Amino acid sequence: MEAGGEMALVATKLTAPTLPGRLVERPRLDDLLDAAAADPAVRVVLVSAPAGSGKSTLIAAWQQQRGDCAWVQVDRADHDPARFWGHLVGALASVVPGVEAAAGPAVRTSGDDAEPLLERITNALAGAPPVVLVIDDYHLVGNPVVDDAVERLIELTPPNFLLILGTRRDPTLRLSRLRVRNQLIEVRADELKFAPAEARLLLVDDDRELTAPQADALCVRTEGWAAGLVLAGLSLRGSDDHDAFVEAFQGDDRLVVDYLTDEYLAGVDDQDRDRMLRTAILDRMCGPLVDAVCGTSDGGSWLRRTAATNQLVIGLDSTGTWYRYHHLLGDVLRLEAEHALVDVEAAHRQAARWHHEAGDPHDAVEHYLAAGDLDVAADLIYDEATDLMNRGQLRTVADQVDRLGPMAERHAGAMIVQGWISLFTGRFGEAHRCLARARALDPSGDEVGLIVALAIMTHLATGNIADALAEARSADEPTESTQAMTLAGAHVWAGEFDHARPLLEQAERMAPNEGHTFVEMVNPIFSAIAHIETGDADAARADAGRAIDVVRRHGLADSAQSALAYSVLARTAAEPDAAIAAAERGVELARKSPERIMFAYALASGGDVLCHHDQPRGADLVREARSVIDRCADPGIAGRYLARVEARHHLAEPSAETPGLVEDLTDRELAVLHYLPSPMSQRDIANELYVSLNTVKTHCRAIYRKLGVGDRKAAVQAARDAGLL
Repeated sequence: MEAGGEMALVATKLTAPTLPGRLVERPRLDDLLDAAAADPAVRVVLVSAPAGSGKSTLIAAWQQQRGDCAWVQVDRADHDPARFWGHLVGALASVVPGVEAAAGPAVRTSGDDAEPLLERITNALAGAPPVVLVIDDYHLVGNPVVDDAVERLIELTPPNFLLILGTRRDPTLRLSRLRVRNQLIEVRADELKFAPAEARLLLVDDDRELTAPQADALCVRTEGWAAGLVLAGLSLRGSDDHDAFVEAFQGDDRLVVDYLTDEYLAGVDDQDRDRMLRTAILDRMCGPLVDAVCGTSDGGSWLRRTAATNQLVIGLDSTGTWYRYHHLLGDVLRLEAEHALVDVEAAHRQAARWHHEAGDPHDAVEHYLAAGDLDVAADLIYDEATDLMNRGQLRTVADQVDRLGPMAERHAGAMIVQGWISLFTGRFGEAHRCLARARALDPSGDEVGLIVALAIMTHLATGNIADALAEARSADEPTESTQAMTLAGAHVWAGEFDHARPLLEQAERMAPNEGHTFVEMVNPIFSAIAHIETGDADAARADAGRAIDVVRRHGLADSAQSALAYSVLARTAAEPDAAIAAAERGVELARKSPERIMFAYALASGGDVLCHHDQPRGADLVREARSVIDRCADPGIAGRYLARVEARHHLAEPSAETPGLVEDLTDRELAVLHYLPSPMSQRDIANELYVSLNTVKTHCRAIYRKLGVGDRKAAVQAARDAGLL
């Protein structure tokens, strides 16, 4: 194969397009870009014009003369912030030493909050020589979250940085503010129009024998529009009467589209025309991919030959491997393919298989979706979702599931993926709905392990340890690291540490081989909590350190899931400053997550440490932790720990809590106790046991007294600690 896989495609996104064989120098525009790059006040050059105006060629030709330019070629998938920023950091890495090491770890967690990432980028830029970043086809992003972050990047970057945006329409940036501050240079369609002298250079050569007046007339008819001039030049090869051709040719956008459809394609060899129509579905293409779609064997040579004679076929790398159609030509080809009854679905299907085999699941899914092979697409989405979510590309996965349409509701894997996305984004009601639907779609139990894992994590997130523990106790032996870790997590938060440890060890063995970064990070955090809750501070500190090493190694430094690693470090640190800093970091990260148990534990830990070091904010954190715990049906050991923190720092009324079981419970009290972890009210319990409400209230008071606690939630955890539940 000439090229394949995701990395080959990513490389084309970070490389300026190959310049056309006949390049016209445009000093007046080059001078404008040079002036912008030399003026430290200018932050942005906006090159905004319709398709075919020559935006990309202008910028690519100018940047080729410089050594400080990075290039990002946007495509529609870059509406996912993690994907967009990953490519941007990768582009900057070619001209800014150290930026990838500094900023890369924050890419995966950029999401809707890119501030930590932007700070790292700007810090790396501050020590670098002048840098120009080109983002071409920016209009394809279409995500206000990315727009806001790009605007913030413009605000933060030092004077040595210039951003050039190539776009068909103005982005939703506050351009007026940049104009007022003289920070913006604009290049629009009028500036991009070819002057007659420039048009002559583009059109006149020995083969065409076009006179200067004829070239000037074509420039007038096309109004200097680059695509119109290129098309006119292509058409001249088939014209014997240049005067008549010039007289008839029109260059406005609509007529050129009509011309491309009615005249240009009609004059293309049948075999080439068929190949162009079939490959119109491809955003990028290489020889083997063309062969897969068209059933040919000379795709590479055909692409090179076509690009050499047609400026509307654009090279994407310096090796002559990857190409794309000019956007205008691509649009026309796709429209004509439908009219010509080309089997577009079959072409998408062949492209999907090629991308799948080449190790590029993202484009494979896109083509399977376009082909209508929704079952295959859903299977692949399910298979690849873990990797994409580990890289922070939740939006990409969510969009793909959405595009399955109603079919997603009939696919267990799609429902599991949708459930995890809903969990990570705090839509717990939707997570529960997807969970129930996945169970209904999996009667044979093929996916039961991941379904149980999702159920446990959802219950933990909503603060219901009893239901999480019930799932864990009824689960089969785990066969995958995520399953083992979540089972362990349920036992940890329930205080059943002896049950948790074998599962934690099992998950630790499995995760590296499975490539589950999330498990590699969270599993040692669960272990750290188990150790610190049983008084082994050294082991807890070691586990928390391992988790943070994973975080840094995999680029998850700002992940909310790493919060409790810092909370444990704070409680085990010897130096006050280190303890305070770790506590604050744990709370800061936990605020990014909607998960109640984790958030409450981080707040309690932060408050505990800050109060211990006489920091006034500590009490506020403890009170906030109480407000979170009160919203949990069963907070498990998080509630128990918070009660101890409140007592230790005199932030709650003294309780009569006594460790251990004060007095044995009667059989009737034990019967009532087993209902306490459920959401049932005391009246519901009374009805279930066929006793009066007053009887249940009396039993509950006795249970609290004998367990040495003051309320129902504390009684549940105390009963677990005593082995009664």
